[in-house]
Amino acid sequence: MNRRNNLPSRRSILCELAVVVAFALASASGVSAQAQAQTRSHTRATTDSDASAVPVKSLGNRAAPITMEVFSDYQCPSCGNFYESSLKYMITDYVAAGKVYFIHRDFPLPMHPYSHQAARWSNAAAKIGKFQEVDAALFDNQAAWSVDGNIEKFVAAALKPADFKRVQKLMVGCESNATAAVKPASLSGSGQTEQACALDKYIEQDQELAKSVPVTQTPTSVITYKGQRYPAMPGFVTWPILKSFLDSLLAQ
Repeated sequence: MNRRNNLPSRRSILCELAVVVAFALASASGVSAQAQAQTRSHTRATTDSDASAVPVKSLGNRAAPITMEVFSDYQCPSCGNFYESSLKYMITDYVAAGKVYFIHRDFPLPMHPYSHQAARWSNAAAKIGKFQEVDAALFDNQAAWSVDGNIEKFVAAALKPADFKRVQKLMVGCESNATAAVKPASLSGSGQTEQACALDKYIEQDQELAKSVPVTQTPTSVITYKGQRYPAMPGFVTWPILKSFLDSLLAQ
């Protein structure tokens, strides 16, 4: 018997290998396409979720005995000083320990040309859970971006690239600078309307809330202890004085 005739020919082996390789490539291509489709779907879902999210501009435990709301302007020098000299210490200590629940309220003043735009960046970051990082970056670098309004650079430095891209998407339509007094809803003399920034409504909500305090200057702090709201404290307060007041409430 001729054993050679029973062995598969080289040509048939090559054909079978070609079929196997082609099948493997097709399968890999299908998996890759499916993975890409899933990634695109996840990206769309994340973007939609970010856009519909309510910005969380608060730190700490909501059930803390003390709630402290601060109406602030990111370009206000006194607000910057209050953050750097007092609020930073309170956040690190009393907020972290569950003693104080801190809430930031936007109150940009028309005399500061970039404060409203800074508040937009803060709200965009707050929508993706990155308020604390951007809030700190804005106050830490207040003197730098107040010169030319280049806020984006410092927001980018405070966030991971993926998070910054999410914030950038939320800022679409909000690129034009606006002050608290001049809204970008209309173009002067053009008879045309510009798409309103979707983030402005959150700033306006804080401004409306400020009327009930009332807020007459920034910063203004409102402290509530176990349901009792104390008179608003306008202006800068040193950390030793603020700490003493918080301790006196906690000792009651």
